[in-house]
Amino acid sequence: MKKVLFSLVVLILTLVIFDAKGQTQKDNKYDFFDTVVNNHNQIFQASGIPSAVEMVLKYCKAVDFNFYDLQIKWQNRTDGSFHEFDKKELYGVTFSRKFNLPRDESFPMDSLFQTIENELKSGKKVIIALQVETGWSIFVVYKQTLDGEFVSYSKYGSHTTILRNTKEIVKKSNGTEIITYNIPS
Repeated sequence: MKKVLFSLVVLILTLVIFDAKGQTQKDNKYDFFDTVVNNHNQIFQASGIPSAVEMVLKYCKAVDFNFYDLQIKWQNRTDGSFHEFDKKELYGVTFSRKFNLPRDESFPMDSLFQTIENELKSGKKVIIALQVETGWSIFVVYKQTLDGEFVSYSKYGSHTTILRNTKEIVKKSNGTEIITYNIPS
């Protein structure tokens, strides 16, 4: 009986020690942007552009998670564009519109993709317009996968849409425009 009890205590202690070690190991795959997306909402049907800008501002920690001023000002405007945030400084973050070009066979696709890749490598996200089934929607390019594809997030209310074929969508549309940003050092 003593041997069984001793074996049981050893087994329980071993499990507790392994569990404790598992809980203290750092998860290097965590990205603060996941927290931003999970805590953000697009509050109007047509406020995709300011919603994406707000997500970037939250990611940059320029505003808090309760910040929705841009969407409240924009409301359901359908005549807005990336132009409204071009060369605009908001809370210490300066936004720039890029690739406002005709969407045709001469669109510099490789240059667009290289620009996005460079921004992601520098730890930034990129706001992008993507043509989906319902029309043009606004996404934030979140990361690049090992196979070179871009993963993009969008919000509609509290619902998160994740696209894992951003490049494919852009190619089908013959291009798109993006918004990048800079934070002074």
